[in-house]
Amino acid sequence: MPEPLDTLVLGLRIRHERRRKGLTLAELGELVGRPAPYLSQLENGRIEPRLSLLGDLARALGCTAGDLLNGEAPTRRADLEVRLARAQQGEAYNSLRLPELKATARLPDAALEHLLALHDAWRAAEGRGAAAGVPAADPVRRANIVLRAQMRARGNYYGEIEEVAAGALEAAGYPGTGPISERILLDLATHFGYRIDRVRDIPRSTRSVTDLRRRVIYIPQRDELPTRAARSVVLSTLGHFALDHSDPETIEDYLRQRVESNYFAGAVLAPESPAAALLGEAADGGDIAVQDLKDVFYVSYEMAAHRLTNLATHHLGIPMHFMRADEEGLISKAYENDNVPFPAAPDGSLEGVRIPSSWAPRQVFLSADTYATHAQYTETATGDYFCVTQVDATRDHGHTVTVGTTASHAGLFRGSETTRRFSTASTAGAERGAGAPRDSRVWASARDREFVLGPLNLPDGALAPSPGVSMSEVHAFVDRHRGDSAEAPA
Repeated sequence: MPEPLDTLVLGLRIRHERRRKGLTLAELGELVGRPAPYLSQLENGRIEPRLSLLGDLARALGCTAGDLLNGEAPTRRADLEVRLARAQQGEAYNSLRLPELKATARLPDAALEHLLALHDAWRAAEGRGAAAGVPAADPVRRANIVLRAQMRARGNYYGEIEEVAAGALEAAGYPGTGPISERILLDLATHFGYRIDRVRDIPRSTRSVTDLRRRVIYIPQRDELPTRAARSVVLSTLGHFALDHSDPETIEDYLRQRVESNYFAGAVLAPESPAAALLGEAADGGDIAVQDLKDVFYVSYEMAAHRLTNLATHHLGIPMHFMRADEEGLISKAYENDNVPFPAAPDGSLEGVRIPSSWAPRQVFLSADTYATHAQYTETATGDYFCVTQVDATRDHGHTVTVGTTASHAGLFRGSETTRRFSTASTAGAERGAGAPRDSRVWASARDREFVLGPLNLPDGALAPSPGVSMSEVHAFVDRHRGDSAEAPA
């Protein structure tokens, strides 16, 4: 029985031959008696042509029908496009409920390769997990895996959000340099039609509460939420409205919106133009540092680290990685586009996985000054990396924030002269417990840990109405502040 015709590859081969011949769709259409829209459908693999048309196309393009029917993609780029299309047709990919990603000319080959490598690794991890009896990733972890892949493909840079943030800052009268003042923050809220009210009794399960009827954003008092943290909370809340987010229907929607709203907050607090200029000047002097972004724009170290990863690849061509971990080296958040080999669970997720003891977030607690910036080089199976780690003293249990890059880019960063160098391979045995004596007199009970991913979904995998939030408390709070006789504004 003959193999079915692969219309996707056929279409790409027709397009390849047409472009090689220097013809437009309209010009080719005139030669074969078909309208350009029909040929566009044909090249996109959506229709199957008659054999007589294939002969006409071959003659017009100066090739044979056999050339067009060759089952192999004509170029490396075409092969990537075919693989991406087929990946998105799979049942597993469709279960993620993501919109179709089109391989337009603006999507570089490297991005396609990364997406496909992540897809293949994810499917392989699921296969290994199934073979070993390991459950597949739950919806929240799976959504995080997909989000990381999307962020990686775009270098963690969201140009459309940068534009929205820049427009809002211009409307609020931002002078173009320095940190965002309290006055500008209030003007930004006004620009989007809201006012800010600090209250004592905000529900503990919330960062902020927005009364949509009265257009009020409630945040905690200053003794509970300092000014620096309050700015981030207000701006991520405003980001929800600035980016026209609707109520999320899935866990994927919820997590994506959180990422985008937090990105908006960072793009306002450390605006792209002055931040990129600062990084460019620092790169010229081999002195890029998270601390400078933190000081110049009056943001937290973690926010400054995020902004570095947002801008460094897009503006300076520097591949980066970011990681937040606790004092035991358990990952709570991570991102990379420099191929650093983050340890992963069998389902491909990173949250709750312990990093090797040779990595900086664990080595920093062994240094003479734990709270000083810790710089080191780490040798891994995929190459050598440079990173800097800072212990976040504002969090309980010594959480760490780490940013890094490949060793070949280390000279652009402050601290790259460090002589600290560790090898993952040298500690691999100890990490697995190799050689550790078994002592029948000792038994330890592991400490329970809770991660933020827990409350996001209901037992059946559906999205909770307001993930992690006690809505009964929220409604009672809003009723108290509206008052029994308060009328909604028109």
